[in-house]
Amino acid sequence: MVRTVLFHELGGPEVLRLEEAGIGAPGPGELLIRVDAIGLNRAEVLFRSGRYIEPVREFPARLGSEAAGVVEVLGEGVEGFAVGDAVSVVPAFSMNDHAVYAERAIVPARAVLHRPEGLDAVGGAAVWMPYVTAYGALVEAGRLRAGDAVVVTAASSSVGLAAIRIANRVGAVPIATTRTAAKRDALLKAGAAEVVVTAEEDVAGRVLALTGGRGAEFVFDAVSGPGVSELLGALAPGGTLFVYGELSGREAPLPPLALLAGRSIRGYTLHEVTRDRRSLARAEAFVASGLRSGAFAPVVDRVFGGLAEIAEAHRYLEAGEQVGKIVVTVDH
Repeated sequence: MVRTVLFHELGGPEVLRLEEAGIGAPGPGELLIRVDAIGLNRAEVLFRSGRYIEPVREFPARLGSEAAGVVEVLGEGVEGFAVGDAVSVVPAFSMNDHAVYAERAIVPARAVLHRPEGLDAVGGAAVWMPYVTAYGALVEAGRLRAGDAVVVTAASSSVGLAAIRIANRVGAVPIATTRTAAKRDALLKAGAAEVVVTAEEDVAGRVLALTGGRGAEFVFDAVSGPGVSELLGALAPGGTLFVYGELSGREAPLPPLALLAGRSIRGYTLHEVTRDRRSLARAEAFVASGLRSGAFAPVVDRVFGGLAEIAEAHRYLEAGEQVGKIVVTVDH
């Protein structure tokens, strides 16, 4: 039995319970890891509240898809790992099948990456999802190039900050958006070339002015909703709007004139990369290279100590005031 976060009904952070639960042994192609730190993601908020892209299959349900820890047991047929290896788990599975909000977790070996030397558990739980998410859309799918302009919405999120650094690494121009001016300085310090405050400025007009009237080659959008019309207006003809989240919680319009001008909207999820072995290997190499050079680093806003803090950590995540990743450490 291991201490595990469970929820017996859909709802807010208050439904999360820390209980003793069985774990068993890893099956073929699986690893059992000791979990030392957990990275929180909005997907878990949506899953917990019944608003995720897949429903909860049964209760009690488990939660979590990103963590760092140490390999303790190898399942049959697993190669490339050894007991004692420091590793990170990336989101590459359904939370109906596996989950990491626990002292120990069984996960598919294909969802596990070796932790680079010098990266501690907190960093290992904070770095992969943000960078692999942004890499998959902008580099793997979009073929982002030097000189391209990319608008990054919800730019103070861990994924938004990773997108800014990735754009800078390839020589592109990251234009960050944020609702209020409170995070402007933090975004400029994080590497944004420009910051657009959406509550005060015309996003499309400002982006067109910043790009000499051309528009951005890409928009990387976590918000969706009514703002999609304005973001399409910020695109250059032939540009692509990647939608990878729906923070607005509202319906998005589909303006036909923008599409007729050659602009496109593409839905994107991290699983496009993490569930494909070759794509994940390319992402791992790209991110590891950035970590070695110092171009990339985990950006952690706050660390909560212990699984007993999980509900409070979810409340903090939902408040949306963080700049970077929220991590919960696990006591043993």
